[in-house]
Amino acid sequence: MNNDEYEVAVVGGGPAGLTTALYATRLGHETVVVNRGGGRAAMMTDTHNVIGVTEEVSGMEFLQTAREQVESYGADYRRGFVSQIEQTGADAGDDEPRFQLTANDDTVGADHVVLATGFSDEQPDPPLPRTGKGLHWCLHCDAYMFVDEPVWVMGTGEAAAHVAMIMLNFTDDVDLLTRGDEPAWSDDTQQMLENHPVEVVDEELAGMEKDDDGWLRAYEFEDGSRREYRGGFPMYGSDHNADLAEQLGVERNDDGTIAVDDHGETSVEGVRAVGDIVPGHNQIPVAMGQGAKAGIGIHYEARAFPRSTDEIDAEGPVTDEEVPAISAELLETAITHEGHAGGPRVEEEEEVEAPADD
Repeated sequence: MNNDEYEVAVVGGGPAGLTTALYATRLGHETVVVNRGGGRAAMMTDTHNVIGVTEEVSGMEFLQTAREQVESYGADYRRGFVSQIEQTGADAGDDEPRFQLTANDDTVGADHVVLATGFSDEQPDPPLPRTGKGLHWCLHCDAYMFVDEPVWVMGTGEAAAHVAMIMLNFTDDVDLLTRGDEPAWSDDTQQMLENHPVEVVDEELAGMEKDDDGWLRAYEFEDGSRREYRGGFPMYGSDHNADLAEQLGVERNDDGTIAVDDHGETSVEGVRAVGDIVPGHNQIPVAMGQGAKAGIGIHYEARAFPRSTDEIDAEGPVTDEEVPAISAELLETAITHEGHAGGPRVEEEEEVEAPADD
């Protein structure tokens, strides 16, 4: 393959997309990641709930390390926005790739496409604190930060009301801010709210105060009142980044997510989807698991061997010249990689002098 044709093209460089690329590349498939930048993970000031990654690692640091790992195994990484994907009509393994991706001024061909395009949270109007310092998007990631602290939840829908009640598991001081808008939650939810110690605050915001370190200290309201908070969660929904899914005609669920099987396969052959664009918890470990499954699934579909009996009848037995079934570039990278049995790490270990015999 030339530099513009790959077996696997991953659209999106978050935890799900990069994990897919990691597995696909380490399993011997020429892979490219095309990433426009941004995303939920990139906004994180701290990393939570990822075993082996400490809290002080920012989202950008986490993603940079992941990118370097993927590239170290031979995957290509391109910064760009994929605006179009077209099916060529070719079958996987043909001289012509099955898909053509247009990113800025570049065209990339691939036999397998993985959509890891995520979603975009709906942001309420300011005033708002900085993300990670009083403005938080993930309840399961950040609720721990607000144990026994005053918390706000913002919105007028079912999700806002239920998140406000959920936060009572962590603190006894929860306000639900509607900002002057009419609540849209159900009568049943209203009855639940009336029977939980959540205060619904209808006044619009007029301003906010922050500590010297940038953390939210308090909101000011148009009626002149002031309420102290450590942080909170806006609940206005999200828009799934599904333009490419629509172009490809993949099946989608009622909530806007892409319908997939357990290994990320969509209704269109050769197309998989992982991460926040598919159903499930929007968590880094979940996204990484989806990426791993997708990468392994692609390998099952794309690997050359074992050759089936029908293929043996048609093509003959596998010859010595055909193995290993990995490109020359990836083969060389694997042999010289420090994680390979013959790589630098072992050579360094061999240089260590053995202890003298007694």
